[in-house]
Amino acid sequence: MCRIGAIKSSDYIHPSQALLLMQSQQKGHDNSGFAMVMHDLGGIFQNYKNLPTLSLACTDEGLKLAEDILHEAGFSRVLQWVPETYPHPNLDIIAMPNYVFETFNYPKHLRKASQKEKEDLLLDMRLKLRFALEEGDQGYVYSFWPDVVTLKEIGDPRDIGTYFNLWEPNDQLTAKVITAQCRQNTNYDIVRYAAHPFFLQGYTALANGENTFYLKNKEMQRKLHRGYIGFESDSQCFLYTLHYVHRELGWPLPYYKHVITPLPFDQVERRDDRDELLAIRQSMTHLEINGPNTIIGVLPDNTLFTCCDAKKLRPVVVGRSANMVAISSEVCGINEIMPERNWQEDIYPNEREVVVVGQDLEVQRWKQ
Repeated sequence: MCRIGAIKSSDYIHPSQALLLMQSQQKGHDNSGFAMVMHDLGGIFQNYKNLPTLSLACTDEGLKLAEDILHEAGFSRVLQWVPETYPHPNLDIIAMPNYVFETFNYPKHLRKASQKEKEDLLLDMRLKLRFALEEGDQGYVYSFWPDVVTLKEIGDPRDIGTYFNLWEPNDQLTAKVITAQCRQNTNYDIVRYAAHPFFLQGYTALANGENTFYLKNKEMQRKLHRGYIGFESDSQCFLYTLHYVHRELGWPLPYYKHVITPLPFDQVERRDDRDELLAIRQSMTHLEINGPNTIIGVLPDNTLFTCCDAKKLRPVVVGRSANMVAISSEVCGINEIMPERNWQEDIYPNEREVVVVGQDLEVQRWKQ
């Protein structure tokens, strides 16, 4: 069983908090990797929130190839941050030669373009970079988006934290929303793209469990959008459905829950929105999920949420303090970073609700 976690804070926090959230939960295969997505960046990226940042792990050749592609497309680099690493032969990590985080200005002819035009361009550029670097295994492009940084690596999470000096808080790399998982994908081949969390156009999702409707999800999703690619993990389907329902269809977040875990027909018949829910079941049946899982997601406006499968077969808990809300697959993780909170206010979401953390850290429980 995977372990997942997320933190949303009113203050900028360092990734060390995400490592602490996860370390007490680790068991077995959970020590096979570490990945995180950081939204609403502080530190050295704080003054560039409207410009896209590329998160890249690559060879020397891959770095040159990626920069040449971006330069040819008209992007100009305004910031480059290469984290200082601390290699040691005793560390359990399969490291790439380079880890580069670069912020770019848009091509001149698109700087006054609409938001949608810019967002479509960033997706197309990330896909182009990914396909180019896949040839010869030259690197991995995790995200290319404003106000977002992504890191994924194979190895023991503690050693990965040591390699990148993530155990020592500093004010260079901080964010107000961090999602993390301390496990590589163990159901399929272990590749960096398969590690949770998954990111697409401002949306992040990670899961604790399995999606036994993976094949029918994948067959439908790969026809819906050019960005739905890879499918290295069954849990990527959770992200693609979130993106499709919320961004492409423009539906409010509660309908995401109705798509992935629809209500039984006898309950639908008693509701005022009966016609809408029946239409969803009819048209979105191949996006329904099954199996034991808990999902954590982040929306482009940095709203954080969690929901469970229709039988509540995987655990999740939400804890809060005055300036922080954390979601964790096990309460011991929250105890690690919020020992002084009022644990009686902890929320254990049920199978028919979505727990949402808004901009002011207000926690809402939406009944399906």
